[in-house]
Amino acid sequence: MPFYDYLCDECGPFTDMRPMAESDDPQDCPHCASESPRAILRAPAFLCMPSDKRKAIATNERSAHAPKTLGEYKASHGPGCGCCSGSSKKPARLVTKTKGGAKGFPTARPWMISH
Repeated sequence: MPFYDYLCDECGPFTDMRPMAESDDPQDCPHCASESPRAILRAPAFLCMPSDKRKAIATNERSAHAPKTLGEYKASHGPGCGCCSGSSKKPARLVTKTKGGAKGFPTARPWMISH
């Protein structure tokens, strides 16, 4: 639930956490219990976020409400793109064998000792 600002005529501003459906409804002041209207007293924290986090949230919101069509998705990814190129074949791994029959994968993880 998000935080909203309210302005009490007697006590001044206060903040309360409420459901979004009740965001415009008045809230009782925690000090004097008088009904206080919602007020916009500060800028949303969204503007203070790092740009990469802001872009990620915007992408998430956009995809939740209006997902891309297949044509839009394919237009944003060119041919040969790793995620939608359609080729499911993995490149063949280089395998070497010793005289004793032990397998070795020189390109995989050279720091590991094979068994």
